[in-house]
Amino acid sequence: MTSNETINLPARPTRSFIGETIELKSWNDVKPLYEELLDRSIDNAEELQQWLVDRSELESYLSENFAWRYIRMTCDTANEELVKELNFFIEEIQPSMTTYGNDLDLMAVNSPFLSQLTDEGYDVMVRSMKKAIDIFREENIPLQTELQTEERKYGAIVGAMTVTIDGREMTLPEASDRLQSTDRAVREEAWRKVWERRYKDHEVLDQLFDRLRDLRHQIALNAGFTNFRDYSFAALGRFDYTPEDCFNFHESVAEAVVPLLNELANERQRKLSVDPLRPWDTKVDVEGRPPLKPFATGSELLEKAITCFDRLDGDGQPKELGDDLRIMRAMGHLDLESRKGKAPGGYNYPLEEIGVPFIFMNATSSLRDLVTMVHEGGHAVHSFLTRDLPLKAFRNPPMEVAELASMSMELLSMDHWDVFFDDANELRRAKLQHLESIIETLPWVATIDKFQHWIYENPTHTDAERRENWLRIYTQFADTVTNWDGFAFYQEYIWQRQLHLYEVPFYYIEYGIAQLGAIGVWRNYRRDPKAGLDGYKKALSLGYKAPIREIYAAANVPFDFSREHIQELMHFVWEEIKKLN
Repeated sequence: MTSNETINLPARPTRSFIGETIELKSWNDVKPLYEELLDRSIDNAEELQQWLVDRSELESYLSENFAWRYIRMTCDTANEELVKELNFFIEEIQPSMTTYGNDLDLMAVNSPFLSQLTDEGYDVMVRSMKKAIDIFREENIPLQTELQTEERKYGAIVGAMTVTIDGREMTLPEASDRLQSTDRAVREEAWRKVWERRYKDHEVLDQLFDRLRDLRHQIALNAGFTNFRDYSFAALGRFDYTPEDCFNFHESVAEAVVPLLNELANERQRKLSVDPLRPWDTKVDVEGRPPLKPFATGSELLEKAITCFDRLDGDGQPKELGDDLRIMRAMGHLDLESRKGKAPGGYNYPLEEIGVPFIFMNATSSLRDLVTMVHEGGHAVHSFLTRDLPLKAFRNPPMEVAELASMSMELLSMDHWDVFFDDANELRRAKLQHLESIIETLPWVATIDKFQHWIYENPTHTDAERRENWLRIYTQFADTVTNWDGFAFYQEYIWQRQLHLYEVPFYYIEYGIAQLGAIGVWRNYRRDPKAGLDGYKKALSLGYKAPIREIYAAANVPFDFSREHIQELMHFVWEEIKKLN
């Protein structure tokens, strides 16, 4: 095992084009660099290749500059200065970046030497450039700036939510841990208080969402699209599947997975001996055991995750995966524990210059936090595996691939969770809970994705229509056992918990697609650990130098979300669940 004392920390590459002394205080600090790229004479393929490298260096610097502003703001949403620094970039830098970026794309795709760049990856990059040119509209720049500013308000609103239980103020993630209490009264009190607090701001969040929906629809119309859904498929570079494929995914999940969800809910009701099963009964251990506590502090969570990653690489192998997390720890690229004022959720933010990402999460001490840590750790591994690729475009794979990295790591690491659980029965419980969560995840992904399609296909809908159609879609994918009587007014707003709807629209189906791929990666690993892990690393190392289907094929898993394939994978998961029961 490598220690922090001997580990080699990565250094930022030399800034040969933009210079070492650059500071971003205004657009004028980078404008001459964009002008130089636009004015440069390119007379052969080698000069075009260098031009692309120089552009990548500039854009990587700006990407990391923005990343740190976002990271610091989410770590302390109440700090007005940090909010101001982020908004400066969004309002003063990004609009011009967008305009110049389009000009640079045009210059690249119109170069007579482009066809001479035959190395792997250039065709994928150019395909994305051409799509970006197709949807670019000057009039959308101020709207996109306004949209980003509005989107950031969600984190501030939700990050400020706290409840008081037993005389102690706590964040909603902290309070939600009480839903695992074996005392049903404790669970109910926590559930009620959390939902009372969420509901208190439901009108504010409704109004914010209306503004976001209207801005997005206008951007889509300006770009020549009928709705924001179709615009998003173009903007997200979804070359490998269509909205119709998403609809098929929804129906496949309803047929192949929701019946299993009902089986789990019925079994939960039977084992808990409750009638009816209520929303506060869904997280507690069915055998009345106290909640699993895989760690006590953020530092313990990290240390155990490192050990877990070391084991994945196997005896006698370099501890590459564990060292990724050690490097992040040594560089201070982690903020793991929940506290008041932090934005909700968790993320792994790539840092394009240094190539060492940042993990942010809201850990308390739950199994869910363990899963989040290894999930974001999978993203981090992806960043390390692609950090030496020469162009920024190569280092930024689509989310269907990014989430394959993270969701596969959840399952790959699971065979080594004895690091977190000394007791064999607790380890079995943890594995069982996580596998059952897969049965829960796919219907929820289908719910959120189908809801987004409806939202943007019906951009003038009222709040009442939104509530009605949310419930229609929600009930298609929810179990029929859990009883919400008396709380329909909360049920109508469950969707407001989902950060993606506010901040990253249409980024959700990726979780479902990647979950299917992750099960395939795990199945391969179970059959042959070395070959399975090698395939995983090989796929991630491609970055975005190949289409999605080829990247999945490198991991030896199909890019397939048909009903038959989903049923096959669910059978595998269900058999694993039965082995643990």
